[in-house]
Amino acid sequence: MATSDYLTGFGGSFESEAVPGALPKGRNSPQRPAFGLYAEQVSGSAFTAPRAENRRSWLYRMRPTADHRPFARYHGAPLLAPGTVDALIAPNRLRWDPPADLPADADFVDGLVTMLANRDPADLEGIAIHLYRAQKSMVDRLFANADGELLIIPQSGTLRLITELGRIALAPGWIGLIPRGMRFRVEVDGEARGYVAENHGAMFRLPELGPIGSNGLANARDFETPVAAYEDVERPCELIQKYLGALWTTTLDHSPLDVVAWHGNLVPWRYELARFNAIGSISFDHPDPSIFTVLTSPSDVPGRANADFVIFPPRWLVGEDTFRPPWFHRNVMSEAMGLISGAYDAKADGFAPGGLSLHNLMSGHGPDVASWQAASTAELTPHKIDATMAFMVETCWPYVPTRFALDRAQSDYDQAWADFPKATLP
Repeated sequence: MATSDYLTGFGGSFESEAVPGALPKGRNSPQRPAFGLYAEQVSGSAFTAPRAENRRSWLYRMRPTADHRPFARYHGAPLLAPGTVDALIAPNRLRWDPPADLPADADFVDGLVTMLANRDPADLEGIAIHLYRAQKSMVDRLFANADGELLIIPQSGTLRLITELGRIALAPGWIGLIPRGMRFRVEVDGEARGYVAENHGAMFRLPELGPIGSNGLANARDFETPVAAYEDVERPCELIQKYLGALWTTTLDHSPLDVVAWHGNLVPWRYELARFNAIGSISFDHPDPSIFTVLTSPSDVPGRANADFVIFPPRWLVGEDTFRPPWFHRNVMSEAMGLISGAYDAKADGFAPGGLSLHNLMSGHGPDVASWQAASTAELTPHKIDATMAFMVETCWPYVPTRFALDRAQSDYDQAWADFPKATLP
């Protein structure tokens, strides 16, 4: 899709119409919208949320979304949100190879597999981490998630997200977001794999920059929202909805992607991770990984995130007398990490693209022995970490693995820290 197929910016108000004259001017809900369209507001926040926090869009569509029959339980997607394990969870560090047994011959919905979760979606807090494997397009099927917004992180293969507000092409190296409740389908050419962070809490937004100043990290101008594009399709269409952790289905007699025009600030978007402006030390010591935060979902406790989406992109390391890989640490936050491409600079092996790792709160972690030895003896000239892209979804709530995940965790992950030599005192 060309750049002209997108509007640019983050958090601002946009407008788009696929048919000239379809978007009313000066009022949101005229008595008779143009062409007999229906005015419908979709609200991502409470009506009385502060103006800066209020997210909503007005849609002008061929039929109202209220036109559907009762939902019934959906029996596909057997590994999506199957529930976390009920037994006590040990505070062990966990890591996974890219699972070889993700659903085959499935579309995006049926190919979703829940790995980690915390909190009940009804609490409007917490986050879940899923993997996906899609080998065929969704045809006459759509998905909507009432439990939270979906941050989609491709690892291989390109997705086409066909949403109520327009169309988004999403390749590895990009991320895309679908707001809570928005209907969409996913098309693929061949196999596509990746990750999904399902955010049940406050909507993702750009972090404050504080002493960094007015520039750096992710720039609002680099986020792209699609222009209006509608379907006029008169044939049965299945709608699958996630609600309170379960999947439900109903059948419509038409495609609900019939929004001809829209305006507002509750929108799907995409962002190219290569545009992230990394900030780092130019003197000494290793900055906290919070300087790599692309998006944040705040909790009720200031400074303690419900979820942060953090990336570790190509960047220069120049600190003098400094151990440059991520240092050994324990954290009150819980960290789930994925690898999109290349190698992660704190692990020599065992962490492959498409894999996942988990370090829950106060679990000691850091570089493995080989990475520590290499970094401890390296000549400290300016060095560029290149050809890599890792990410982390950090949360204040401990993650609980699903049974699928626990049964497939690497059995020898702890060996990464097993052979460190003891320090020798004088």
